[in-house]
Amino acid sequence: MDSIKLLKEAEKALFPIFSGIDTQVKRNLKKVLNALSQERVGTQHFAGVSGYGHNDLGREALDRVFAQVMGADAALVRLQLVSGTHGIAAALFGVLRPGDEMLAVAGKPYDTLEEVIGLRGIGQGSLLDFGISYRQVELTQEGKIDWAALKESVWDKTRLVLIQRSCGYAWRESLSLADIERIVTLVKEQNPQTVCFVDNCYGEFIEDREPPEVGADLIAGSMIKNPGGTIAPAGGYIAGRSDLVEQAACRLTAPGIGVEGGATFDQNRLLFQGLFLAPQMVGEAVKGSHLIAYVFEKLGYRVNPLPFEPRRDVIQAVQLDSPDKLIAFCKALQGRSPVGSYLDPIPGAMPGYESNLVMAGGTFIDGSTSELSADGPLRDPYIAFCQGGTHWTHIAIALEDILEAVGPA
Repeated sequence: MDSIKLLKEAEKALFPIFSGIDTQVKRNLKKVLNALSQERVGTQHFAGVSGYGHNDLGREALDRVFAQVMGADAALVRLQLVSGTHGIAAALFGVLRPGDEMLAVAGKPYDTLEEVIGLRGIGQGSLLDFGISYRQVELTQEGKIDWAALKESVWDKTRLVLIQRSCGYAWRESLSLADIERIVTLVKEQNPQTVCFVDNCYGEFIEDREPPEVGADLIAGSMIKNPGGTIAPAGGYIAGRSDLVEQAACRLTAPGIGVEGGATFDQNRLLFQGLFLAPQMVGEAVKGSHLIAYVFEKLGYRVNPLPFEPRRDVIQAVQLDSPDKLIAFCKALQGRSPVGSYLDPIPGAMPGYESNLVMAGGTFIDGSTSELSADGPLRDPYIAFCQGGTHWTHIAIALEDILEAVGPA
């Protein structure tokens, strides 16, 4: 197999798509620039405050900039949010109360949310431990939203619907903004008081709008995914209606403190700069996802999404049907990583995940999935989930070795 020849063919075929992605990057970058300009961001905002974090001008400006970029009333960007899952959990626990019901509208949620909800784990303070009930609307056999079932599933006591934008570890289409808008409209028709909450991980800057702009009440995600631009050192965000953001902030800190707390440890510059870089980094990752899909489909593998389909997040899934191929895929990618290229990925348990995982990602920020990485659970049908990438050319170089290691289907 001539992997270099196949990659050159892919680059030529995908050139018109790459050009369209650059146009999308320009639109999103303009939105970020407008927000930075409107808030008059200057070098004075880069200094951080220690201790309680009171009166941190940079943090407050970043919250306002982020809210504007996300089309939200308010935002909370905090280093103290250790992951996207933490941000989602803070939002859920902040909004929901004992006796409330949460409804997931896109089937089973991502693995790390199962213990937050209470589907796995006992007595650790899950939503179910606090008397919050849970239901989910299963996907259709084709892996799509079951619109008829959803319409019948929103009840008077349904306080919040969970809309997971990305496919996670499921073999389904990720949700477009049009899908999210339709979900929100349908839910509000059944119960206007139901909070529409979007797990926005991996979806930021894919389109030129974000979920609050199509009616979502609240969103959350990770700063070491798309919006951190590969240089945010840690953190997460929550954005949406002001009252709901404050409730989530009170869960993160404490009632009475809310959004007023959280030291930034002189990291404000990296958070601002990461947001500025984010549209470009997302664009490069999206280009890479098209490239991965093209070459692996040519080799006879199932891929999701397909090579020429519009992207809805930065995740590209490749069904390998073999544990050995999944490990080989990750090992070859690790070998082309800028950090830790000498390491061999070994499947193992990870906190919050049901199955053993194999993960590859020699990233400058530990666990950063806005940088090039891949992982997958060691369970049939052994799917490699690829995400991130600062340069599509880096992804192309890694693919040379990955294709040689995995071979055709």
